Formats: sequence, C-alpha cells, structure tokens
Amino acid sequence: MNKVRFGVVGTNFITDWMIAGARQDSRFELTAVCSRSADRAEEFAAKYDIPHKFTSVGEMAECPHVDAVYIAAPNFLHARYSILCMSKGKHVLCEKPLASNAYEARQMIAASEKYNVVLMEAMKHTVTPAFRKLRDNIGRTGRARRYFSSYCQYSSRYDAFKAGNVLNAFKPEYSNGSVMDIGVYTIYPMVVLFGRPSGVLASGTVLSSGTDGQGSIIFRYDNGLEASVLYSKIADSYLPSEIQGEDGTILIDQISLMNQVTFTPRLASGAADRRARPQPEDWSVPSDKNLYYHEVSEFIDIVLSGKRESEINSHGNSLAVMELVDEIRRQTGVVFPADTENPHI
Repeated sequence: MNKVRFGVVGTNFITDWMIAGARQDSRFELTAVCSRSADRAEEFAAKYDIPHKFTSVGEMAECPHVDAVYIAAPNFLHARYSILCMSKGKHVLCEKPLASNAYEARQMIAASEKYNVVLMEAMKHTVTPAFRKLRDNIGRTGRARRYFSSYCQYSSRYDAFKAGNVLNAFKPEYSNGSVMDIGVYTIYPMVVLFGRPSGVLASGTVLSSGTDGQGSIIFRYDNGLEASVLYSKIADSYLPSEIQGEDGTILIDQISLMNQVTFTPRLASGAADRRARPQPEDWSVPSDKNLYYHEVSEFIDIVLSGKRESEINSHGNSLAVMELVDEIRRQTGVVFPADTENPHI
C-alpha cells in the first residue's frame, strides 16, 4: 500500500486546513466525509470531490474504502469516535487535545493496542522540521534551566460570550476552554523535550460558563529546570517562547508555528567585552509545505511502516500532557461533564 485513504469527521475550517496540507503528500487520498448534516456532507463532498458521504461515524467506520480517519469533532467526542473507528480497524489521527481527560486518553491508547492500529494526536507544531531540529540540538544549551512558553490569542467567540451568547468554544459540556484549546500548545513541547514534570502549580481565570479564559502554570522538575507557561483566549500576547540553558538560549517566535527559531550561545567567560552579545544562529527551517502537511505526513509514515505510534507525538507524551491538563483543571476549578459521567466508549 503506497496510499492511505482518509475519511474526515467534521467539516469546519480546521478540516479545510488539514486537507490543504495533506494534499501536498501524494500518499494522501480523501475518500469519505462524515457530518451530522446530510446537506453539509454533500456540500463538503462536492467542494473536495469526495466520493463517499456519511452522517454516521459508525457507518463510515465500516466503509471498505477508508483506511484511516481524521477526527475534528468537538473535544468531548474525540474518545468515543476514535475508539469506534479503531474497533473497525481504522487508523486514527485525532485533533488536539486527544481527549477530554486522561481517563479517556488511556481508553484510546488501549484501543490502539487491542486493535493494532495507529493512534496519533494531531499536535502539528511538534512534528515540523523546525521543532525536530530544535529537539536534535537541545544539548547545545547545556544544562537546561528554564522553559518559558506563551500563547495568548483573543478569541473572536469571546465577543459573543460577553454579549451573552456562549458558543461551543466556552462550553464545558464540549470539553472546551483555554487550556484545552491554547494551553496544550505550550505544554506539549515541554513534555517532548524534558519529560513529565514532578509538580504543577496552576492559576487561571474561570469564566461564568465554567470554562477557563486564561491560565499561568509553573512546572517543577527534580533536576532544577523551572518551566512556566501562559495561555489565554481573552487577551493577546506577542511574547516569544524561550529555552534557557547554561551554555545558550533558544528563542522561538510563536510556539504554535515555530517559523523563526534561533540559538544564542552564552558569552564565553573572560570575554573582553561583557556587554557584547554573541551572534545568534538561525535554526529556522524554511519549507514550502503547509503546516498541516507535516502532521499528516508523520501519520502516514507510521501507518505505512506498520508501527502504532509516533516517536514525537507518542501515546506516552499525549497521555502525560492530558494528565497535566487534568491537574491544571483540578487546581483552577474547571470540571467537564465528561469527568463525572461514565463515557459511552
């Protein structure tokens, strides 16, 4: 098999972006779409020339013309739909966050093992060439001392919220909110690079709907590394992200995109002019590929290799992030119905 036939669940703008990137990989073939609305499924199928249309995920999971499913449904449905598709032998590329909570994530990972299919979280920035270069060269910083990451982006849906119209982005029943939508982008690279921290201290702003609008988190590592992240859906920030080490510092323009990455070595001890700044090294990796190309290409590589998980967006990393997010929500007082109801999966 040199092509992977995809079905997509969800017809929003994220699916549009994914398809644009995926079609840059000649191994990607789009064969099915599933939407709750038959009219929307027909419209989306016509837009992308998709031959098979469904209004039921279960029916699409039975389709013999689908090898893998991309799931871009609301967060609270990620586990249910993923496990259903995996139980029918379909590989699953699931949008971030992987699940509503760590319990669901464990069930999804168990299904991947039981049915021997690929499960990968669609965390796009950690599989880009820029992040791979950063990861491969992280040792240049020497002993890591600080990880700082910021992703604060005012949501257009927050205007509706303030006007009294609570859209899905701020509904706990959809397992949404700031840490789920934005915060995971700051936490995931930290876990990939440094592993799971030993402690978490979280602070956040909980909105009247019960979801969080913003948060600031301190993570503790036993080796002396200090890590902190900021995220928000109710204010903008233009701060870059940074990894400080005893031998140098990595600067990242936008943690979710990583267009510009530089490394500045520490000024040598005994330098004549202590005010001089060493010349930064450009670690950026220009690419003519869509950002979403990299996550789909990584996923297809795994499917065709016969493996079950990505080395970077691994089951272990996704679960560790989900467990950290659970603790952050516990400390900030954000509870989802998915936390207390027995999920039907």
